[in-house]
Amino acid sequence: MTGNIGRAFLLVLLLLPGFFASTPAHADSDTAPEGMLGVRLLDVPTARTDDPRARTYIVDHLAPGTTIRRRIEISNTTPAPAAVAVYEAAASINDGVFTPAAGRDGNDLTHWTSVEETSLELASNQARAVTVTITVPSDAAAGEHYGVVWAEVRSTSPGTVTVVNRVGIRVYLSVGAGGEPPSAMHVDSLTAARSQDGRPTVTAQVSNTGRRALDIAGRLTLTAGPGGLSGGPYDTVKALTIRPGQNGTIEFVLSAGLPDGPWTAHLDATSGTTIASQDNTITFPTVPLLPTTLEPSPDFTPWLPYALVTSVLILVGILALTRATARKNTKA
Repeated sequence: MTGNIGRAFLLVLLLLPGFFASTPAHADSDTAPEGMLGVRLLDVPTARTDDPRARTYIVDHLAPGTTIRRRIEISNTTPAPAAVAVYEAAASINDGVFTPAAGRDGNDLTHWTSVEETSLELASNQARAVTVTITVPSDAAAGEHYGVVWAEVRSTSPGTVTVVNRVGIRVYLSVGAGGEPPSAMHVDSLTAARSQDGRPTVTAQVSNTGRRALDIAGRLTLTAGPGGLSGGPYDTVKALTIRPGQNGTIEFVLSAGLPDGPWTAHLDATSGTTIASQDNTITFPTVPLLPTTLEPSPDFTPWLPYALVTSVLILVGILALTRATARKNTKA
């Protein structure tokens, strides 16, 4: 970024909730948060009406040669009109995070995906439905694919800085003949610890033992604590997204005043309708008592007290020797 930095600088704001910050938290939300560009899924397959993930994301299993259509709603709750670009882009799952590709990078799924309208003019507080079509070719290989359908607004602020605001709907598409691959997971361990500031924490390692990617959240409760105390429920700090065969950790930060234990911990890890539970007895590490120390003043000299004590002892010795000598002379 040299030369005319005002023209060369591009500021990109990716608003991601449990991936996208601007996306309504619930599928039945009527509008986007005030002052934002919003997007939500309108169509849910009948077979997935009980699946919270399918009410938020496009989650499906298709045989090669099959087509599906899903409507999404794009809304503008800003006080000004918005020119919205609508497009599909690739995504991947890395280190427990659903990660969208930069810009409009594509993959197999984006080549199979199209949107009914690629550009919209939305007035303030206007919303419009757009149909997303996914057509899997007849020669597509079996496997799972990830992508995002984005709604994007670009604006230019004073100084010619371009601001890009985009929000989107995740796509989890499984391809293969026959029925949908199973989803399953297992809670491998529960570990009690303390944060650097001494607050109790619990981490759970979870493995994806099925054949679909999972977005894992959890709820932890504590019972049978000291004096019959209980704690919670506590929710995960953030969700974990893992591919089949992978594992990762979810974390809980608990109330600061909880005793060390022991406690009976019960965890429910969930991804849509897939649930795995674990019970374990845990005890939090005891916070060590820090020793009290006196900080010396800036003018403090470490050897001075020893010198004073030594001087006093010498003086006492001299006085004692003088008195002994005086008594001896008197007797003489």
